[in-house]
Amino acid sequence: MKSTTSPTIAPWLSVRDATRAVEYYRAAFGAVEVYRLAGDDGAIAVAQLSIGGAMFWVQNDVAASRDGRVTGSVRIILSVDDPDSVFERAVAGGATIRAAMHEEYGWRTGRVTDPFGHDWELSKQLAPA
Repeated sequence: MKSTTSPTIAPWLSVRDATRAVEYYRAAFGAVEVYRLAGDDGAIAVAQLSIGGAMFWVQNDVAASRDGRVTGSVRIILSVDDPDSVFERAVAGGATIRAAMHEEYGWRTGRVTDPFGHDWELSKQLAPA
């Protein structure tokens, strides 16, 4: 029998403090919490977040790097209507600038590393000239 569900891909971010990470993603990217699994202490163990319908997960992981550095080659691309304001909020919340906002190859884009070590490219495709 053929499935009627379309496949989706959602990033799963491991962090040392999921409660703090969820607060950051709310403030910086306007994320909305869709699902939460909390431990006995009330701290978030796992949360599913949505940014304008784009889903991702955050997991509290004691094995995550203490200094927030993530080893690997994954970059999350967040395309939004106003990448400049999202970029500014991300930096104000503690992200490190990797590439300032600029226009290149038909995109308005900039890149930050969030306080938990994950790279985010904040962008918007520009209208063709």
